[in-house]
Amino acid sequence: QLQLVESGGGLVQPGGSLRLSCAASGATLNYSGIGWFRQAPGKEREGVSCITVGGGTNYADFVKGRFTISRDNGKNTVYLEMNSLKPEDTAVYYCVQALCVTKPRFAPRAFGSWGQGTQVTVSS
Repeated sequence: QLQLVESGGGLVQPGGSLRLSCAASGATLNYSGIGWFRQAPGKEREGVSCITVGGGTNYADFVKGRFTISRDNGKNTVYLEMNSLKPEDTAVYYCVQALCVTKPRFAPRAFGSWGQGTQVTVSS
C-alpha cells in the first residue's frame, strides 16, 4: 500500500522560499497523480497543486507563478518548490494520491490516505 510522508516545512519570512518533499514508501508513485493540499487554521482544506502520471502540472490561481510541482520517479518523491511566500500561505501542507481535475476549474480529487502533513509558517 502506498504511503506518503511530507517534509520540508518550517518558518520562513515573507518573500522567502521552501521546498516540500513527499516521499513514497510501500509502493511506487509512478502510476499515480499526486496532489498537494493545504489547510490553514479555521479554514477548509484546499488544493494547491497537482501533477499527473505523465508529468502534467496544475496549480490553484493563488500559487501560480510562485509554486512549482515536480516528481522524481527514480526517488519515488514529489516536490513542491514554493517561492515568494506570503503570510497567507501559512498552513499545514499535505500530499496525497489525487486525480488532477482541471475542468471546469482546478479541483484535484484526493483518493489516497492522508498523512500528518508538514507545517509551513510565513511570518516576519
